[in-house]
Amino acid sequence: MKNVAIILSGAGYLDGSEIYEATLTFLNLDRQHARYQCFAPDVPQHHVLNHLNGEAMAESRSVLVEAARLTRGDIKPLSAAHPDDFDALIIPGGYGAAKNLCDFASKGAAMSVNQEVLVFARAIHRQGKPVGLICIAPVLAPAIGGAGTRCTIGDDPATAAAIEHMGGVHVACAVDDCVTDAERRVVSTPAYMLAERIGEADAGIRRLVEEVLRMA
Repeated sequence: MKNVAIILSGAGYLDGSEIYEATLTFLNLDRQHARYQCFAPDVPQHHVLNHLNGEAMAESRSVLVEAARLTRGDIKPLSAAHPDDFDALIIPGGYGAAKNLCDFASKGAAMSVNQEVLVFARAIHRQGKPVGLICIAPVLAPAIGGAGTRCTIGDDPATAAAIEHMGGVHVACAVDDCVTDAERRVVSTPAYMLAERIGEADAGIRRLVEEVLRMA
């Protein structure tokens, strides 16, 4: 049975992990009879947004504590993750991936990646294990897989250009499909970069999970 690490970035698409994307990842791994363990960096969120109106709230929240909402409390700090224990890594999207796992949302192609995220993801990659990136999370692909890594966020021109500027190779992709870089063992799918219905997101995430497990 394959064992997959999942890195979450909070709870809620505006400032954390996209809840449907995370849940669909869990569901499709379970359907494939794979085990998974969720992790999150134990750091403050970039900011907290009101999901009713999109406005900033005058409070601070923990990425780890918020992500625990998505996992019924079954989550560990990313500092406790050991690459040798896992066959693959998947990172769901949501703006938290671009705000809390890295600072792409504010710095674009000049972004930096949370050190714990970078160290763990690169360790998985160096061991030849596949990495799945969903929605906006493929902006991490060049940092994880290196220059020339093929990935997709769908067809958004500005984000695609930023990925190319960072050394990645962006490939346009439909919402129900995924892009596989077999050489660098990175799989990505647009999900809610394009999805208008949960079923559309599920179709692409299902293919990503199948590809990741096939390569694991």
